[in-house]
Amino acid sequence: MAKIDLDSLSIEELASLRDNATEKLAEKVAARQAELEAELEKLSQYAKPTRKSQLATPVAKPKKSDEKQSDEVKEPVAKEAVAKAA
Repeated sequence: MAKIDLDSLSIEELASLRDNATEKLAEKVAARQAELEAELEKLSQYAKPTRKSQLATPVAKPKKSDEKQSDEVKEPVAKEAVAKAA
């Protein structure tokens, strides 16, 4: 790749170079995206069909008995704190 002395270029030349580089970059990005999309299309034929229910696992809710146990554990600590404060 030829090295360009950017300091020697005028503002108009630099602006033109920028525009050309931006244009070429957009072309290359679009070409690469098309390649990748074609490859994904080929690979999709090998994918296993998935059901939505398998993808989202339900979150387990705590049982009411678990909530009561956690309240019972907190209660003695609270009673001790009140007793120490008095």
